[in-house]
Amino acid sequence: MPKTLVLKLEGVFKSFARVETDDVTNAVADVNLSMRNGEFISLVGTSGCGKSTILRMIAGLISPTAGRLTINGVPIEGPGPERGFVFQKPALFPWLTVEKNISFGLRMSGHTAENGERLARIIHLVGLEDFKNDYPGQLSGGMAQRAALARSLINQPDILLLDEPLGALDAFTRMNIQDELLSIWQKKKQLMIMVTHDVDEAVYMGTRVLVMEAHPGRIRTELPIEMEYPRNRSSALFVEYRNRILEMLHYGTKER
Repeated sequence: MPKTLVLKLEGVFKSFARVETDDVTNAVADVNLSMRNGEFISLVGTSGCGKSTILRMIAGLISPTAGRLTINGVPIEGPGPERGFVFQKPALFPWLTVEKNISFGLRMSGHTAENGERLARIIHLVGLEDFKNDYPGQLSGGMAQRAALARSLINQPDILLLDEPLGALDAFTRMNIQDELLSIWQKKKQLMIMVTHDVDEAVYMGTRVLVMEAHPGRIRTELPIEMEYPRNRSSALFVEYRNRILEMLHYGTKER
C-alpha cells in the first residue's frame, strides 16, 4: 500500500434509463468526495439514495454518467486488485471448502508461492481455523460472512468496499463481526467504505459518516465521529451522534 492513498469523486453523476418508459432515473448527482487510507467511511441514507451505486462506481463495476473517480490521480476504469468488494450475502462457492473459497483469488492471480503463509494468517485473523475444511453449507451465517470477508482481504486490497455485509445477521453475530472488521482495519490501516442502514453501526465503526438524501442521491452531510475506539454504544456522545443522524434522515423529529 502506498504511504498515502487518496480516492476522489469529482462531480460524479449516475443516471439509469428505465426499461418500461423513456424516463431517466438520476441515481446520484454531483457527488464530490475525498477519502484516504486509514479512514473508515460509513454511508447511510434511505433506500434508493444511491449508496450502493457510489460503492459500485468505486469498485469499477459501473461507470459514472459524468464526472470522474480517481485513486491517487489515476482514473477508475474498471475493477482492480487494489479494491476488494464484500456483498450483503456471502456468495461463496458451495463446492469449495472454506480454505479454497478464501484462497480462490490468490490462485486465480497465480500467487501460489504465497498461498500457504498468507492463507493461514487470514484464516486465523477471521477465526476460522477449525472450519477451514468445511463447506459453506455447514457454516452459520456469521462464519460464512467471515469467510467472504477473508476472501476479499487475502488479496490485501488498499480499499475494502462493504455493501451492507452484516445486514442479514442476528444482532450478536453482527456486533462480533463489527469488532472483527474494526480490528482488521486498525491493523491494516486501509480505506474501508461501508454502506449500512443501521445508524448505530455507522457511528460505532466510522471515522466519518456520510449522510445521503435521495431523488437524486447526493451527500447531505459529512459528519466526523470524534470518539476513541472501542466505542461505548450507550455513552452520551454516541447517543448524540446517533440522534443527529436520525434527525438528518427525518426520523424521531416532529416534521416526520
